[in-house]
Amino acid sequence: MTTQALGHQLMVEFYDCDKQMLDDLAGIEKAMQDAAIVSGATIVEKVFHRFSPFGVSGVVVIAESHLAIHTWPEYGYAAVDLFTCGTEVDPMKGFELLEERLGSQNMSVVEMKRGLLPQANGVHKPLAVDAEMPDFAKNGNGAGNGHFQHSNGNAHTKVA
Repeated sequence: MTTQALGHQLMVEFYDCDKQMLDDLAGIEKAMQDAAIVSGATIVEKVFHRFSPFGVSGVVVIAESHLAIHTWPEYGYAAVDLFTCGTEVDPMKGFELLEERLGSQNMSVVEMKRGLLPQANGVHKPLAVDAEMPDFAKNGNGAGNGHFQHSNGNAHTKVA
């Protein structure tokens, strides 16, 4: 029996950043979108907000989880969360892009493997044998977030 992580999370502290960039709503949104793309993620939705007098918060929801940012231009600081699921997305590529775009001169990264579960044969998501989703995927009970993948490769997500 092996162990496999359901997700990979980078919690990043970017210090000594370009203060103008940290207060640029369009620039932050573009950087986060580009971070998702360069990581190999599938963008589902984006929401960004500029605060008064300064600061930007935003999230890029990806099919594989999310990328989030909160900036404090007055301190040259940004807190970033890059959380991806599966093996196809590389959040480190997004981290490297953001380090450059934000002009960070100093950073700290905490890396976590999320959902470390014992696995038989390295498979961490069961595949359905028919087109019907099981009850646990329909109501979200027992499966965590309601994500389910059919054996034909079509992914479905429970929407409340």
